[in-house]
Amino acid sequence: MALIPIETLRRQVGRILKKTLPPAGVKLLSFKRDRSVTVFRLAETKYLLVEQGFSNQECVVGASGLPRLLKTMIKREFPRSHKVRLVKIASPDELTKSRKRV
Repeated sequence: MALIPIETLRRQVGRILKKTLPPAGVKLLSFKRDRSVTVFRLAETKYLLVEQGFSNQECVVGASGLPRLLKTMIKREFPRSHKVRLVKIASPDELTKSRKRV
């Protein structure tokens, strides 16, 4: 789990998602871990975005619409954050797994 500057976040998420195989993904967490945006790669050009926190929703989007929707969700969930936690996830089943607090 790494703290990533929010300016480089979309670029790094795109880079990680290109390397992953479906149904793996990336979870973005606020510093307090009470808000999150999760991106799963469903197919070669299909992604599932799960937003939890201020707004709770799920969206399936193509590769062309991913950057814009991700930017909107990041602005809504992390409005005053400068750094965001980034966690790699192997499957959607890991969303329900509780993480150890440090």
